[in-house]
Parts: sequence; C-alpha cells; structure tokens
Amino acid sequence: MKILVVEDEKKVASFIKRGLEEESYEVETAVDGEAGLEMALERRFDLIILDWMLPKRDGMSFLKELRDRKMATPVLMLTAKDTVEDIVVGLETGSDDYLTKPFAFAELLARVKALIRRSEMDRGAELRFADLRIDPVTHKVWRSEKEIDLTAKEYGLLEYFMRNPNQVLTRTMIADHVWDYTFDSFTNIIDVYVNYLRKKIDRDAPVKLIHTVRGVGYILKEGE
Repeated sequence: MKILVVEDEKKVASFIKRGLEEESYEVETAVDGEAGLEMALERRFDLIILDWMLPKRDGMSFLKELRDRKMATPVLMLTAKDTVEDIVVGLETGSDDYLTKPFAFAELLARVKALIRRSEMDRGAELRFADLRIDPVTHKVWRSEKEIDLTAKEYGLLEYFMRNPNQVLTRTMIADHVWDYTFDSFTNIIDVYVNYLRKKIDRDAPVKLIHTVRGVGYILKEGE
C-alpha cells in the first residue's frame, strides 16, 4: 500500500513516515500543498494524509482540486482545528476522515487501516431499498430515476443505512462505522449529516425513508 503524507512540519512528517514504514506501508512525503498536489495527480496512492495548514496551497484547496478532478483517493485530514464547524467544512470538501493534532500514532494507524479497508470494500453489486438505489463502485445514487448528488460523507452515511435497512442505528454505531469515531462529542456531526441527507433523499419524495428514533438514533424504512 502506497501512502502520500503532505505535512510541512518536518518532525511530524518524519514521525508519520517512520511509523507507517514500520507497518510495511510505502510512504512518500511533500512539505507544501503545491508539491503534494502534483504528486497526487501524477502518481497512484492508496491513501493521502493531508495537513490543513500548508504553505503555497492549503489542505482545503488541495482537497477541492483533487475532488474536482474526480479523484476518489481516501484522504485523512490532520489539523489543530477541532470545532464542529471545522470538521464539517473538512468533510464537506471531500475528506474521508479527520484527526486533530496532537495525536497518538496508534490512533493514526487505526484510521489509516480503516480507510484503506473501506476503500477496498467499496466495490460490489448495486444496493436497493424502496425506490432508492446506490452503486458502491461509482458512488452514484438515484431516487426513482432521478440521480442525486451526494458528498463523500453523505454517501458513506447513506450506504451504511442501505446495508442495514429496517434496523435502528444508534449515533454511536453510525460514528463508529461511518467515521470511525466513538466519542459522544461527535453526535452533533452525525445529526448535521443526517439532516443534509434527508434534504437530498426525502425532501421531494412522497414517501420518507430516513426516520428519527427519538432518543436513540435513526432508521431507514418506508412510511412512518
């Protein structure tokens, strides 16, 4: 597995590179956003670890360019920013996971393994529920015959619902399976994203599919 680390703090980059290489990953590094983006566009990587605050081109600009070019390489964002608003901005721009500094290498490694594993599993037959369809290979989504444009995290959340229909999914389960987070403070992010998803999936449909189970979580089912 080949990983690109884009980090301008040389000690942090060296720490990550050394640790990942000890786990048998092949690692390349870049110290600014422009160099990192050039590498990401020219070579194939299984994962990109990307710092938010970078010289020449910041992480958000890097990520937006990557996604605008339809590149689906998983991205783990590193940053000292840790508010709900900051996390939402990062995820909406196209990052697949988010790790705040300072961090323990064991946590970084767990996130890396989870993202790579999820990317490898992101293949398979089309999933259907009621008049909702998703393609796990292309990440395309349709309600009836209308295609719906979702962000990476909205898609990940919907796929989790689609693989577990008619089951109550707690916020803890969603955090653990979709974001690999298990702490309570992440609850607000889940509620925000379920709301985003509802607006796109259910707003113009006569039959609502995503329902709140008060005090517990959410369920994908037909009707009330």
